[in-house]
Amino acid sequence: MLSTKYLVFKKRLARNLTEQYIGLYIIEKVVSTNIVKLRLLNSMRIHPVVNISQVVKYRELVRGQTTDKLKPVEVDRAEE
Repeated sequence: MLSTKYLVFKKRLARNLTEQYIGLYIIEKVVSTNIVKLRLLNSMRIHPVVNISQVVKYRELVRGQTTDKLKPVEVDRAEE
């Protein structure tokens, strides 16, 4: 997974509302001890060679682990 910390998005409302990591990308090549080349989508307009600190290993859910699904917040619209 690729960190979004240093990525720039055109239509991002706020940095704290975006995901911390995106995708499941394959490492094509280890360029050096701290640089890797990723197999990215063509639609992504970033350079495929990134620092290893920006890449995190994907971990699947442990058996029995649940994820919290966020529910929409209902707001009463009252005239003031």
